[in-house]
Amino acid sequence: MSVNDRRGPQDAMGDSDSAGSGRVAGDGTSAGTMVFVLGMMAFWCNGDNYAASPLIVEIAKDLHLKISQAALSVTAYMLPFGLFTLLFGPLGDRFGKARVINFAAFGTAIFSALGAAAFDLTSLSIIRAVNGAFAAAILPVTMSLVGDRFGHDPKEVQNALGKVLGMMFLGGAAATAIGGALAYLGSWRLVYLVYGIAEVILAFLMLRVLERQPGTVAKFDLRTAYQTAFANPALLKTVSIIFLVGAAVFGSFTYAGKFVETRTGYNILLVGLILTSFGVATVVGGRKAGVLRQRLGNKLLLLAGIVACVSWALMGAWRSPVLLCVSLAGFGLGFIMIQPTLIATAQQLMPMRRGTVMSLASFNMFVGGGIGTFVNGRVLDAWGFEPVFIVAAALILVAGVVAAALLHRLARSH
Repeated sequence: MSVNDRRGPQDAMGDSDSAGSGRVAGDGTSAGTMVFVLGMMAFWCNGDNYAASPLIVEIAKDLHLKISQAALSVTAYMLPFGLFTLLFGPLGDRFGKARVINFAAFGTAIFSALGAAAFDLTSLSIIRAVNGAFAAAILPVTMSLVGDRFGHDPKEVQNALGKVLGMMFLGGAAATAIGGALAYLGSWRLVYLVYGIAEVILAFLMLRVLERQPGTVAKFDLRTAYQTAFANPALLKTVSIIFLVGAAVFGSFTYAGKFVETRTGYNILLVGLILTSFGVATVVGGRKAGVLRQRLGNKLLLLAGIVACVSWALMGAWRSPVLLCVSLAGFGLGFIMIQPTLIATAQQLMPMRRGTVMSLASFNMFVGGGIGTFVNGRVLDAWGFEPVFIVAAALILVAGVVAAALLHRLARSH
């Protein structure tokens, strides 16, 4: 393990630029433009994943499948997404994060658009699997690239991470409305085509916006990369909390759309608009995450956990669309105050291997989400929607409390 990899948060923050990757947006491109373009790519890429779920019924009808068979196309996307998440971070550390993002952006865009040409379950599943493999690079490598650019300033790095994460979750929350509208105007094929075209446009913009810098490690070695990560106890504790956040957010938000539809009787477009309350709150809150952290310190994590917990615990009690929006917004706001803080902390612990750190963090977030979705599915079948939200509310509160305690100990030890 290198000396830099063993340093604590304050030391890591101080020398991130000297690590060789502090200047990412070059040739006159502003950092704000870089963050915006990366955030938009995260918006469309994450939405591409979420937009598939409400299309399952239409896909099944068009391809003459059972709904359970059509749902395999979602599984085909998610499995390689989770697996390749662990690969692209170390690749970014070795060969340069902008290079990896540019490559993956074109890959996911092309295969997203190709989904419109699928003619049976096999072709659709293969196309979606390749799409998921490329998409796996977007979030972790983007987060590590933002860390490289802003790592010297705790407030700025959290604000930037919050903006990108907020756009990502807005993309997921808005996907139901976008996918529903496009499917209504055309078909499920139009949804994949539009998402692919949007991603192609952004991929070309990223070629201009992102300055390609060399990697921060001399050799590509997955074993060494993850041995270094697993030898850092503080990092393991941090990504474990991210696992809890994933279980709380992904594990419950998956069922929020059906719950809103059941309670309101609205169509898919109106349901999607209500769900965007979560995404809008993450965008608005993400822009101020760093500022609030500077003012409140680690108390912000505890406060965010309480806000998210109360908002989500009450979700199952509402029938009013306005109150549903309030709960969704409160949950999104609490989440976006916790997640960028954890990501920034994790990156600070291993500044020379930010890509590997983000791969590990993303893997924990999505595995947590997968397990949470599975468990909540059983809870839903047995007891209905209300316990799903209560369990998730408890998890996000635990995550906030544990995160505040962990960061307090890290600050005292350095």
